[in-house]
Amino acid sequence: MMDNKGIGVGLMGLGVIGGQVAGVMLERKRLLAEQAGCPVILRKIKVIEPDLSKPQLDEIGRQLFTTDEDEFFATPDMDIVIELIGNENPALAYQRRALSAGKHVVTANKEVIAKHGVDLIALARRNGAGLHYEAAVGGGIPLIAPFQRDLLANEVKGISAIINGTTNYILTSMSREGTDFISALKQAQKLGYAETDPKNDIEGIDAAYKIAILASLAFQSQIKPDDVYCEGISKLTSRDFRYASELGFAIKLLAIAKQYDSSVEVRVHPVFIPQNYFLAKVDGVYNAVMVEGDLVGKVTFIGKGAGPLPTSSAVIADVVSAAREITSGVGCVAAWEPKAGKKIKPMSEIETRFYIRMNIADRAGVLAEIAGVLGDNDISIASAIQKEADELSKTAEIVIMTHPAKEKAVQQALAQLEELEVVKEVNNSIRVEE
Repeated sequence: MMDNKGIGVGLMGLGVIGGQVAGVMLERKRLLAEQAGCPVILRKIKVIEPDLSKPQLDEIGRQLFTTDEDEFFATPDMDIVIELIGNENPALAYQRRALSAGKHVVTANKEVIAKHGVDLIALARRNGAGLHYEAAVGGGIPLIAPFQRDLLANEVKGISAIINGTTNYILTSMSREGTDFISALKQAQKLGYAETDPKNDIEGIDAAYKIAILASLAFQSQIKPDDVYCEGISKLTSRDFRYASELGFAIKLLAIAKQYDSSVEVRVHPVFIPQNYFLAKVDGVYNAVMVEGDLVGKVTFIGKGAGPLPTSSAVIADVVSAAREITSGVGCVAAWEPKAGKKIKPMSEIETRFYIRMNIADRAGVLAEIAGVLGDNDISIASAIQKEADELSKTAEIVIMTHPAKEKAVQQALAQLEELEVVKEVNNSIRVEE
């Protein structure tokens, strides 16, 4: 509880984001006190192993640091715990320990929230605490609060989102500069946009965590990361971008969530989207989330979705909100109460158009064989264009655009096409969202 010395805060993790948060808390004490209605004081910082050579230790105060979690949680007058460690463990255990002790938790940890958010909020309510996670999705872009408050009167029909800045930067580079995937990834790593191990970003896992959180809030359902169909960007090539442009499309990694009467669909994968579509114009490290409600219509949130400055903005805002809850005696106000009855629509039942690129034998009758396989699976061809021919190998590259078809039928047809003697390789298949 608050004493006459103000609201006490403990920080777990002093990486890039944690360091920025600590700096803001120290530099803007007066502003935070004005916003919170009382002093907000950094009382303890839990680190794995402090770098004793860091000047930051002296700036913050070496007496604030500890490597011992028991010492950290025993800190007197610590009302709020900021968890910025990342990953599921031990972050989940730390959040549970803090909430069980009645401390409010502020976190940017999308993995923990996506997997355990419902249970953590229930734990917070039982102990009169609060759980704040605005920074878990979209960095500094206000997303969680609008779903918890401003959009509550709406029945949300769908969400379409670019919510991973790393992949959006890579795809923008491939589109604008014609570079291959590996070169674009290396450039993103060089600039600090991609991690040394970029798997979570490029395979769509990070975006899956985020859309699971947003869809759970929007549809009032418990949607877990395992419910999200997930496909990354590593199979995309410069040719796909060239052909997409010629056909009037851009390629984006899109997180999609849609609600129906008795089911919801949630998926993350590369898509062709028309060049005049708003999300097609969101480039670089920017994120954008388009929400469609029955009352508000379509609204879009856009901004830099990651980085120390925007993320620290969201974290500090949550700290101020938690401080206000404490001073006013309010417990957990987070809205995440899943309703029963909604099932996850299987990916096999999703219906979209498809772009299919393949190498085929360059001779008469080949297209008829391909059309026969597609037709047998109830897939109608919208267009088929021969792009390049190799006289030496007597092969050609063909691009097919289909009419809407069920995922199960398309995947079955692709497998059958791979078995045709006239098809040398099915190079890629990408869904089309319009």
